[in-house]
Amino acid sequence: MIVITTPTGSIGRQLLAGIVDGEEAIRVIARDPSQLPERVRERAEIVTGSHTDRDVVMKAFEGADRVFWVVPPDHRAADVEAHYLDSTRPACEAIEAHGVKQVVGVSTLGVGIEKNAGHLSAARATDELIAGTGVAYRSLRPPTFMENLLRQVEGIRDQGTFFMPHPADRVLANVATRDIAAKAAELLRDHSWTGYEGVPVIGPDALTLDEMAGIMSEVLARPVRVQSIPVEAHRQNMLRRGASEDAAQCLADMATAQNNGAYDEEQRTARPGPTGFRQWCEEVLKPAVLG
Repeated sequence: MIVITTPTGSIGRQLLAGIVDGEEAIRVIARDPSQLPERVRERAEIVTGSHTDRDVVMKAFEGADRVFWVVPPDHRAADVEAHYLDSTRPACEAIEAHGVKQVVGVSTLGVGIEKNAGHLSAARATDELIAGTGVAYRSLRPPTFMENLLRQVEGIRDQGTFFMPHPADRVLANVATRDIAAKAAELLRDHSWTGYEGVPVIGPDALTLDEMAGIMSEVLARPVRVQSIPVEAHRQNMLRRGASEDAAQCLADMATAQNNGAYDEEQRTARPGPTGFRQWCEEVLKPAVLG
Protein backbone atom coordinates (compact mmCIF):
# COMPACT_ATOMS: atom_id res chain seq x y z
CA MET A 1 0.00 0.00 0.00
CA ILE A 2 1.29 3.44 -1.03
CA VAL A 3 -0.12 6.55 0.66
CA ILE A 4 0.03 9.80 -1.33
CA THR A 5 -0.27 13.18 0.38
CA THR A 6 -1.08 16.38 -1.57
CA PRO A 7 -2.70 14.40 -4.42
CA THR A 8 -3.99 17.58 -6.07
CA GLY A 9 -0.70 19.50 -5.69
CA SER A 10 1.72 20.23 -8.51
CA ILE A 11 3.90 17.21 -7.71
CA GLY A 12 1.42 14.86 -6.07
CA ARG A 13 -1.04 15.18 -8.95
CA GLN A 14 1.58 14.14 -11.51
CA LEU A 15 2.93 11.37 -9.29
CA LEU A 16 -0.54 9.95 -8.81
CA ALA A 17 -1.26 10.03 -12.54
CA GLY A 18 1.87 7.96 -13.10
CA ILE A 19 1.13 5.20 -10.60
CA VAL A 20 -2.64 5.02 -10.14
CA ASP A 21 -3.09 2.41 -12.88
CA GLY A 22 -0.26 0.20 -11.65
CA GLU A 23 -0.47 -2.97 -9.59
CA GLU A 24 0.12 -1.22 -6.25
CA ALA A 25 -2.75 -0.44 -3.91
CA ILE A 26 -3.07 3.35 -3.58
CA ARG A 27 -4.52 5.43 -0.77
CA VAL A 28 -4.71 9.24 -0.91
CA ILE A 29 -5.35 11.89 1.71
CA ALA A 30 -7.47 14.72 0.34
CA ARG A 31 -9.31 17.61 1.95
CA ASP A 32 -11.79 17.69 -0.93
CA PRO A 33 -12.05 14.38 -2.82
CA SER A 34 -14.19 16.05 -5.50
CA GLN A 35 -11.01 17.77 -6.73
CA LEU A 36 -9.44 14.41 -7.59
CA PRO A 37 -9.63 13.09 -11.17
CA GLU A 38 -12.39 10.56 -11.76
CA ARG A 39 -9.87 7.77 -12.42
CA VAL A 40 -8.26 8.38 -9.03
CA ARG A 41 -11.63 8.34 -7.26
CA GLU A 42 -12.40 5.01 -8.96
CA ARG A 43 -9.04 3.37 -8.36
CA ALA A 44 -7.69 4.71 -5.06
CA GLU A 45 -8.89 4.50 -1.50
CA ILE A 46 -9.55 8.01 -0.20
CA VAL A 47 -9.10 9.30 3.34
CA THR A 48 -10.79 12.67 3.67
CA GLY A 49 -9.06 15.37 5.69
CA SER A 50 -5.74 17.13 6.19
CA HIS A 51 -2.52 15.13 6.22
CA THR A 52 -1.32 17.33 9.07
CA ASP A 53 -4.14 16.01 11.30
CA ARG A 54 -3.06 13.22 13.66
CA ASP A 55 -6.30 11.24 13.41
CA VAL A 56 -6.25 11.44 9.62
CA VAL A 57 -2.68 10.18 9.19
CA MET A 58 -3.19 7.50 11.82
CA LYS A 59 -6.06 6.18 9.74
CA ALA A 60 -4.32 6.65 6.39
CA PHE A 61 -1.01 5.04 7.36
CA GLU A 62 -2.57 1.89 8.84
CA GLY A 63 -1.51 -1.04 6.69
CA ALA A 64 0.71 1.16 4.50
CA ASP A 65 4.32 0.33 3.79
CA ARG A 66 5.25 3.39 1.69
CA VAL A 67 4.35 7.08 1.97
CA PHE A 68 4.87 10.12 -0.23
CA TRP A 69 5.19 13.14 2.06
CA VAL A 70 4.99 16.86 1.26
CA VAL A 71 4.52 19.88 3.52
CA PRO A 72 2.98 22.66 1.42
CA PRO A 73 4.39 26.09 2.33
CA ASP A 74 2.14 28.49 4.19
CA HIS A 75 3.09 32.12 3.56
CA ARG A 76 0.81 33.21 6.40
CA ALA A 77 2.44 30.99 9.02
CA ALA A 78 3.63 32.99 12.02
CA ASP A 79 6.64 30.66 12.37
CA VAL A 80 7.74 28.92 9.17
CA GLU A 81 9.96 26.25 10.72
CA ALA A 82 7.29 25.44 13.29
CA HIS A 83 4.79 25.07 10.43
CA TYR A 84 6.99 22.48 8.71
CA LEU A 85 7.79 20.56 11.88
CA ASP A 86 4.34 20.72 13.49
CA SER A 87 2.80 19.54 10.22
CA THR A 88 5.15 16.54 10.13
CA ARG A 89 5.10 15.38 13.75
CA PRO A 90 1.73 13.59 13.46
CA ALA A 91 3.04 11.74 10.40
CA CYS A 92 6.16 10.67 12.28
CA GLU A 93 3.97 9.30 15.08
CA ALA A 94 1.89 7.38 12.54
CA ILE A 95 5.00 6.09 10.74
CA GLU A 96 6.28 4.60 13.98
CA ALA A 97 2.88 3.34 15.16
CA HIS A 98 2.09 1.49 11.93
CA GLY A 99 5.57 0.34 10.95
CA VAL A 100 5.75 2.19 7.63
CA LYS A 101 8.84 0.90 5.82
CA GLN A 102 9.71 3.65 3.32
CA VAL A 103 9.00 7.37 2.99
CA VAL A 104 9.75 9.59 -0.01
CA GLY A 105 9.60 13.30 0.83
CA VAL A 106 10.12 16.56 -1.04
CA SER A 107 12.82 18.74 0.51
CA THR A 108 15.31 21.08 -1.16
CA LEU A 109 18.64 21.23 -2.92
CA GLY A 110 21.41 23.14 -1.19
CA VAL A 111 24.68 23.01 0.71
CA GLY A 112 25.22 24.95 3.93
CA ILE A 113 21.54 25.71 4.39
CA GLU A 114 20.83 24.03 7.71
CA LYS A 115 20.50 27.45 9.37
CA ASN A 116 19.49 30.95 8.26
CA ALA A 117 18.23 29.94 4.80
CA GLY A 118 14.51 30.38 5.39
CA HIS A 119 12.30 27.75 3.80
CA LEU A 120 15.38 25.77 2.77
CA SER A 121 16.43 25.36 6.40
CA ALA A 122 12.88 24.45 7.44
CA ALA A 123 12.74 21.72 4.79
CA ARG A 124 16.03 20.22 5.98
CA ALA A 125 14.80 20.28 9.59
CA THR A 126 11.79 18.28 8.41
CA ASP A 127 14.12 15.74 6.82
CA GLU A 128 15.86 15.20 10.13
CA LEU A 129 12.55 14.79 11.94
CA ILE A 130 11.37 12.08 9.55
CA ALA A 131 14.75 10.31 9.50
CA GLY A 132 14.69 10.29 13.30
CA THR A 133 11.83 7.76 13.22
CA GLY A 134 14.24 5.19 11.75
CA VAL A 135 12.15 4.74 8.60
CA ALA A 136 13.96 4.26 5.31
CA TYR A 137 13.80 7.76 3.86
CA ARG A 138 14.60 9.35 0.52
CA SER A 139 14.64 13.16 0.61
CA LEU A 140 14.06 14.47 -2.90
CA ARG A 141 16.09 17.66 -3.21
CA PRO A 142 14.96 19.96 -6.03
CA PRO A 143 16.07 23.57 -6.61
CA THR A 144 13.69 26.27 -7.87
CA PHE A 145 10.61 24.90 -9.66
CA MET A 146 10.19 26.02 -13.27
CA GLU A 147 6.47 26.19 -12.47
CA ASN A 148 7.11 29.16 -10.17
CA LEU A 149 7.18 31.26 -13.34
CA LEU A 150 3.50 30.49 -13.86
CA ARG A 151 2.76 32.89 -11.00
CA GLN A 152 4.01 35.66 -13.30
CA VAL A 153 2.12 34.73 -16.46
CA GLU A 154 0.24 38.02 -16.53
CA GLY A 155 3.42 40.11 -16.37
CA ILE A 156 5.13 37.94 -18.97
CA ARG A 157 2.14 38.24 -21.32
CA ASP A 158 1.31 41.92 -20.81
CA GLN A 159 4.66 43.56 -19.98
CA GLY A 160 7.15 41.01 -21.29
CA THR A 161 8.81 41.01 -17.86
CA PHE A 162 9.29 38.65 -14.95
CA PHE A 163 10.78 39.66 -11.61
CA MET A 164 13.35 37.76 -9.57
CA PRO A 165 15.33 38.57 -6.38
CA HIS A 166 18.53 37.38 -8.08
CA PRO A 167 21.13 38.99 -10.37
CA ALA A 168 20.26 38.55 -14.03
CA ASP A 169 23.66 36.97 -14.70
CA ARG A 170 23.39 34.38 -11.90
CA VAL A 171 22.95 30.74 -12.86
CA LEU A 172 19.95 29.49 -10.91
CA ALA A 173 19.31 25.74 -10.89
CA ASN A 174 15.74 24.78 -11.68
CA VAL A 175 13.63 21.72 -12.35
CA ALA A 176 10.26 20.79 -13.82
CA THR A 177 7.87 19.32 -11.27
CA ARG A 178 7.17 16.43 -13.66
CA ASP A 179 10.76 15.24 -13.09
CA ILE A 180 10.30 15.35 -9.30
CA ALA A 181 7.12 13.31 -9.64
CA ALA A 182 8.85 10.80 -11.91
CA LYS A 183 11.70 10.29 -9.43
CA ALA A 184 9.20 9.87 -6.59
CA ALA A 185 7.31 7.24 -8.60
CA GLU A 186 10.55 5.40 -9.34
CA LEU A 187 11.46 5.26 -5.66
CA LEU A 188 7.98 4.26 -4.51
CA ARG A 189 8.01 1.29 -6.89
CA ASP A 190 11.37 0.12 -5.53
CA HIS A 191 11.10 -1.96 -2.34
CA SER A 192 14.85 -2.53 -2.00
CA TRP A 193 16.32 0.73 -0.67
CA THR A 194 17.05 1.33 2.98
CA GLY A 195 18.55 4.04 5.17
CA TYR A 196 18.42 7.82 4.77
CA GLU A 197 19.68 9.58 1.65
CA GLY A 198 19.21 12.91 -0.09
CA VAL A 199 18.44 12.64 -3.81
CA PRO A 200 19.10 15.80 -5.88
CA VAL A 201 16.55 16.27 -8.67
CA ILE A 202 17.52 19.03 -11.11
CA GLY A 203 17.01 20.06 -14.70
CA PRO A 204 19.70 19.50 -17.35
CA ASP A 205 20.43 23.20 -17.99
CA ALA A 206 22.79 25.66 -16.29
CA LEU A 207 21.20 28.95 -17.32
CA THR A 208 21.41 32.49 -16.07
CA LEU A 209 18.17 34.41 -15.68
CA ASP A 210 19.11 36.42 -18.78
CA GLU A 211 19.52 33.18 -20.73
CA MET A 212 16.16 31.95 -19.45
CA ALA A 213 14.57 35.19 -20.63
CA GLY A 214 16.16 34.67 -24.06
CA ILE A 215 14.67 31.18 -24.34
CA MET A 216 11.29 32.46 -23.25
CA SER A 217 11.50 35.19 -25.90
CA GLU A 218 12.23 32.64 -28.62
CA VAL A 219 9.52 30.22 -27.56
CA LEU A 220 6.86 32.91 -27.09
CA ALA A 221 7.96 34.85 -30.19
CA ARG A 222 7.92 38.11 -28.23
CA PRO A 223 10.51 39.95 -26.14
CA VAL A 224 10.79 38.82 -22.52
CA ARG A 225 13.26 40.21 -20.00
CA VAL A 226 14.06 39.57 -16.37
CA GLN A 227 13.92 42.45 -13.91
CA SER A 228 16.18 41.83 -10.92
CA ILE A 229 14.89 43.29 -7.66
CA PRO A 230 16.73 43.66 -4.34
CA VAL A 231 16.06 40.95 -1.76
CA GLU A 232 14.62 43.55 0.61
CA ALA A 233 12.18 44.70 -2.06
CA HIS A 234 11.18 41.05 -2.54
CA ARG A 235 10.50 40.80 1.20
CA GLN A 236 8.38 43.94 1.16
CA ASN A 237 6.44 42.68 -1.86
CA MET A 238 5.59 39.48 -0.04
CA LEU A 239 4.38 41.43 2.99
CA ARG A 240 2.11 43.48 0.73
CA ARG A 241 0.71 40.25 -0.70
CA GLY A 242 -0.26 39.02 2.76
CA ALA A 243 2.75 36.99 3.90
CA SER A 244 3.50 36.96 7.61
CA GLU A 245 6.61 38.72 8.89
CA ASP A 246 8.42 35.42 9.40
CA ALA A 247 7.37 33.96 6.07
CA ALA A 248 8.48 37.10 4.20
CA GLN A 249 11.81 37.06 6.02
CA CYS A 250 12.25 33.35 5.27
CA LEU A 251 11.64 33.99 1.57
CA ALA A 252 14.25 36.76 1.69
CA ASP A 253 16.71 34.48 3.51
CA MET A 254 16.11 31.76 0.94
CA ALA A 255 16.81 34.17 -1.93
CA THR A 256 20.01 35.32 -0.20
CA ALA A 257 21.17 31.71 0.20
CA GLN A 258 20.47 31.04 -3.48
CA ASN A 259 22.38 34.18 -4.49
CA ASN A 260 25.28 33.04 -2.33
CA GLY A 261 25.55 29.77 -4.24
CA ALA A 262 23.58 27.31 -2.10
CA TYR A 263 22.70 25.25 -5.18
CA ASP A 264 25.99 25.49 -7.03
CA GLU A 265 27.90 22.46 -5.73
CA GLU A 266 25.08 19.96 -6.19
CA GLN A 267 24.15 21.43 -9.58
CA ARG A 268 27.66 20.60 -10.80
CA THR A 269 27.57 17.00 -9.55
CA ALA A 270 23.92 15.85 -9.61
CA ARG A 271 22.58 13.61 -12.35
CA PRO A 272 20.06 15.80 -14.22
CA GLY A 273 16.49 14.95 -15.09
CA PRO A 274 15.21 14.92 -18.66
CA THR A 275 13.13 18.10 -18.93
CA GLY A 276 15.09 21.11 -20.16
CA PHE A 277 13.94 24.69 -19.74
CA ARG A 278 13.15 25.16 -23.45
CA GLN A 279 11.00 22.03 -23.51
CA TRP A 280 9.17 23.19 -20.38
CA CYS A 281 8.56 26.62 -21.93
CA GLU A 282 7.15 25.04 -25.09
CA GLU A 283 4.92 22.56 -23.31
CA VAL A 284 3.84 24.45 -20.18
CA LEU A 285 4.67 28.16 -20.22
CA LYS A 286 3.63 28.91 -23.80
CA PRO A 287 0.09 27.50 -23.47
CA ALA A 288 -0.32 29.37 -20.17
CA VAL A 289 0.81 32.68 -21.64
CA LEU A 290 -0.89 32.44 -25.02
CA GLY A 291 -3.96 30.48 -23.98
